Amino acid sequence: MGEIHILSLFKESFTLVIMLFCSILSITFALERWWYFRSAQASPDEVLGHVRKSLEGGKSDAAAAYCQKHPSAVAQVVHYGLLHAARSRKDLEELMLTKLKEERIKLERFLGVLGTLGNVSPFIGLFGTVVGIIKAFRDLAGSGTGGPAVVARGIAEALVATAAGMLVAIPATILYNYFMRRLKVITVDMEIASARLIVMVGAK
Repeated sequence: MGEIHILSLFKESFTLVIMLFCSILSITFALERWWYFRSAQASPDEVLGHVRKSLEGGKSDAAAAYCQKHPSAVAQVVHYGLLHAARSRKDLEELMLTKLKEERIKLERFLGVLGTLGNVSPFIGLFGTVVGIIKAFRDLAGSGTGGPAVVARGIAEALVATAAGMLVAIPATILYNYFMRRLKVITVDMEIASARLIVMVGAK
């Protein structure tokens, strides 16, 4: 059985081209989300500590300006709360909850792509394998010669599609779970910051 050349496999198998595209998508969105989460995460104590000092000094505008410039999701929720600090406690809680949901949607952006790639890629690879095996037996029937060697090579090439599917799916699934974990942490941080800010501003 001869060697299997990767470039020739890409030319003969459209499934591998799809898997290559899926892998590029996975890497691109993972890097984009990593960079976004890197700036979106911050300690509630750090943000609220700065806000508390400004409020104690009577500089509510400085506190709002600090949060507005801060890229973290926690700071954005706190900033929204400061803008509406004069409202009743119930209204302030509702407004901050809507802002929290808005920030969560931003965090969830593109995560569905990673989750979908993790679930779908193995099936795409399996489809490519089935098509490759069918092609191998068809070539064997057409040639009438070559014996098991021809089929073995065709099957070996077909199984590359399954391996490619797993190669895309495993990292995508790991990354999806990783970002979902970070999303939960940031969401809890926003909830903590919201509750503490309401107490700090003394909303009634």
